[in-house]
Amino acid sequence: MIELGNYNTLKILRSTRVGLFLGDADVDDLLLPNKYVPEHFEIGQELRVFCYLDQEERPVATTGTPNITRNSFAFLEVAEVNDYGAFLDWGLDKHLFVPFREQPDRMESGKRYVVYCFLDPKSQRLVASGRWWKFLDNTSLELRAGEKVELIVARRSDLGWDVIVNNKHRGLVFHNQVHRKLQTGDRLPGYIRQIREDQKLDVVLEPLGREKLEPAALKVFTLLGERGGVLHLHDKSDPQEIRQQLDMSKKTFKKAIGTLYKQKKIEIRTDGIYLVAQ
Repeated sequence: MIELGNYNTLKILRSTRVGLFLGDADVDDLLLPNKYVPEHFEIGQELRVFCYLDQEERPVATTGTPNITRNSFAFLEVAEVNDYGAFLDWGLDKHLFVPFREQPDRMESGKRYVVYCFLDPKSQRLVASGRWWKFLDNTSLELRAGEKVELIVARRSDLGWDVIVNNKHRGLVFHNQVHRKLQTGDRLPGYIRQIREDQKLDVVLEPLGREKLEPAALKVFTLLGERGGVLHLHDKSDPQEIRQQLDMSKKTFKKAIGTLYKQKKIEIRTDGIYLVAQ
């Protein structure tokens, strides 16, 4: 059975002037247009292809890579808006439709939004929804405190950042736990800090041992990790240079590296500070 919106492994059944026709036990007429046909192929060979509906609403295959698949989330740009809804650029020839009913606020051309892709049960077409939170479920959590998870940053709120956890749960990173620049659509690892009695997830961006660091020390520690373990700043660096790189005063910086040094997380050398292998 061909699954629209996902990758399918199908056999090459025949070659025609318009492309290859692929199939499996249930389908024998799925077209792979000429522009996607590999240079070398054999009848009977299996191909892994993505399946969706073309401009004529016919099932079609592509060897192209979409930016979102069925039952998943992504941060996509609006290519066009018309009287029916918005159309997202998801990396394929035909844009992905977002009906007005699936837009919490009217989408605008050129802007990017976190969306969820699903098969509409009425039309049997792939559509997207900007109401991403509807597709998350925290009623059955198989997670534990400290566990590493994959995050998509979905939205900034008064409390912090709403995040999508492992493509299926909703979590929150509180503002006071954020020590790096975040933007909607960012994909990054995180860690479960707490599972509340109401099944809400508190998430942090650093392993739980690191969050015990005070904010300035954690900021320096995080930046060291992002820069390959070295930061060419030290206690004799120009205050303006420290401000430019870390957005903190020299006094705060010296206190931060003092904390990291006492915890044996860094070495202080003449040319800067270095992470100590843990």
